[in-house]
Amino acid sequence: MRAALITGGSSGIGLAIARMLRDDGFELTLSARTPEKLESAAGELGAHSVIANVADEEDCERLVADHKEQFGRLDVLVNSAGVGLGGPSEQMSTKKWDLQLDVNLRGTFVVTRAAIPMLRESRGLVVNLASIAGTVPVPGLAAYGASKAGVISLTNSMNRELEADGIRICALCPGFVDTPMASWTGMSADEMIQPEDCAEVVRLLLRLSPAARIPQVVVERLGDRP
Repeated sequence: MRAALITGGSSGIGLAIARMLRDDGFELTLSARTPEKLESAAGELGAHSVIANVADEEDCERLVADHKEQFGRLDVLVNSAGVGLGGPSEQMSTKKWDLQLDVNLRGTFVVTRAAIPMLRESRGLVVNLASIAGTVPVPGLAAYGASKAGVISLTNSMNRELEADGIRICALCPGFVDTPMASWTGMSADEMIQPEDCAEVVRLLLRLSPAARIPQVVVERLGDRP
């Protein structure tokens, strides 16, 4: 029995990855902040659920401990919880800056740190949801892009630290994905990357041999230009 933990697992990319993992035989722990959405997703997938805010260190540690108590092992960790708040840098409040760094970067680090002992035992996979905005400049997304660039850097550094333990980490960097977070773009669903596209990337990562690692995957939206 293999087990996976997905933060931000109640909707969007996290839910699409959770569905793929369930189809491939994984036991699941889903985590999110909103009880109603989390209960619905967990009920659909027969998953264990934990309400948690990854901006809170104690919640992060409690989440990983709860998963361990439930399943005793962790083969795949997906850090999908995220928040994006756009706008000109001049108008970006410090509170909004801190929120994006706390959720997108700090939360990813704290959850992963707590999960390392279980990942070491399973020689597991970590998928960190970054963004194409962390790889190229995107006006109006300076704070969000900075947080996601940090996720990419964190991924690269942790790969070097943990490779002797067989732990592999990938920063998944999609363009605009058809999720509620991208509704502000005004684009139609068929103009955007689908959450299932991201799930298929994770499926590919799981099919690699233990000696192969893909540290970063950029998924461009057709027609995007750097």
